[in-house]
Amino acid sequence: MTGWLVTTIPSWLLFVGLIVLIAGGAVLIQRSVRQRFPGMAGGEHNDVTKFTYGFVGFVYAFFVGFVVSSMWSQINTADGNARAEGAGAVQMATDSVVFDSSDKERIRESLLAYEQAAIEEWSQAEHRSPEADAALTRVYAAYGQVQANTNAQKTLLATSYSNLDKISQARTVRLLAARDDTGPPWQLWAVIYLTSAMVLGTVIIYGVERPALHYPMVAVVGVIVAANLFLVLEMAHPFFGALSTSSEPLHEAVWVLSQPI
Repeated sequence: MTGWLVTTIPSWLLFVGLIVLIAGGAVLIQRSVRQRFPGMAGGEHNDVTKFTYGFVGFVYAFFVGFVVSSMWSQINTADGNARAEGAGAVQMATDSVVFDSSDKERIRESLLAYEQAAIEEWSQAEHRSPEADAALTRVYAAYGQVQANTNAQKTLLATSYSNLDKISQARTVRLLAARDDTGPPWQLWAVIYLTSAMVLGTVIIYGVERPALHYPMVAVVGVIVAANLFLVLEMAHPFFGALSTSSEPLHEAVWVLSQPI
């Protein structure tokens, strides 16, 4: 469900929609409460409400902070993995110049085809692309045909094989992360929703005689809750959404491999 929201709805529209839904809904509920229970505006219960709001607010802040920190760490890890995948290809392209002309061209062409297939695979998130599998196999085959005659060629051939293994491993990690890192489990979502509702509830029932002061207070808290939920939604998936990791390192590798030698 969260993946559908992030991929289908533009981030700005999702943000505005959450604010309207949560902040607007809280204000409407507040209006209904003030009309049905006019005695609550007197503030006799505010001592209890202040304690409840402080306790619930602490729990809410702790859980949201924990979830955001965890998901930001996942995005940073995915960023580092993507950079390693792209940097390995760039290094292999650089090292290929020491090989004979035919070997060099074959390596660069197969490596370019793989990087393009990997970029296409990126848009499919967790789904392994048969085209990328085949392209990676062709890169291994291209290196298998290299005739290393000099010490420099032998050294860089071994280094290139090592970098190719790292690229393959980085790709596997990317696919597994896209498949498994799908945001908080339902238990954490339940706590986030519950504490969000309790934070808004304590603000709604807080005794304020003047509605002109009470309504803005509820609206501000509603906007903060909506913003936090938006942030959690956008960070729930490392490979798509407004805050997702970028495939730019792979594009950089394609650019390097496309340059004439």
